[in-house]
Amino acid sequence: MANMVSSTQGYQFRSQSNRPVSEMDLLEASLLFAELAKVSYFERGDVECMVQDIGITQVEFYDRDGAQAYCLENESDLIVVCRGTEPDEVNDVKADVNVLTVAAETVGRVHRGFKSEADDIWPQIEQAIAGKQKPLWFAGHSLGGAMATICAGRCFLSDVSSMPRGLYTFGSPRVGDRRYINYCDIKHYRWVNNNDIVPRLPPAWFGYRHAAEELYINTAGKLANLKGIRRTFDRLRGLAHSSLRFRVDYLSDHPIDRYIEQIAGM
Repeated sequence: MANMVSSTQGYQFRSQSNRPVSEMDLLEASLLFAELAKVSYFERGDVECMVQDIGITQVEFYDRDGAQAYCLENESDLIVVCRGTEPDEVNDVKADVNVLTVAAETVGRVHRGFKSEADDIWPQIEQAIAGKQKPLWFAGHSLGGAMATICAGRCFLSDVSSMPRGLYTFGSPRVGDRRYINYCDIKHYRWVNNNDIVPRLPPAWFGYRHAAEELYINTAGKLANLKGIRRTFDRLRGLAHSSLRFRVDYLSDHPIDRYIEQIAGM
């Protein structure tokens, strides 16, 4: 992966956005979007300082009832990054725990709490991307990943000029039922770090499913195609390793910093 190239406000970027995302390989693009998902947790003034060193020239911040997102733009791309769960935001917590489903705006059913967050922020995002001709990308971590998934799908119902070229999520929960997640044909890269508990929520027995190409990071920090009993053994190894460090793997594997660390090390 690329070397560290900039340092602002105490955060060092490993990635650059001074060339089109479409020209990046999977790991380069994933690292860029993971780092943008991280800085989405910062205040706008800090974000403007951070991202200018990696080639992003325009920053817009949208906030309505605690639902928040950034629209970032450079010469070649337009990137929407939805902010994830903040424990001190009541609406974020309510969205996470509200596991009931409601009818989606497309087909099938979608998580009520996540949809409510997307409903709040979507009009501002839609206005920001309307008329733009640049390739459009969505990204987000945790709740932000769920919001990004819903908003990316809404582009297909909107009059926006550019359809999403790709969606990158990190530690995202399940968003809707099978009909809902299969409705829109979006190239979705869904990163899951070992024992991160959030991608296993809400439970599948509630009717929730995952879409997209799963990119699973194993205990050794490598991208691995593990299914069934092999996945179970790998997760058990992760739990054993974390217990030696007095960590709860289900929680310690979830922060966006862990995803950045793992992807950057590949």
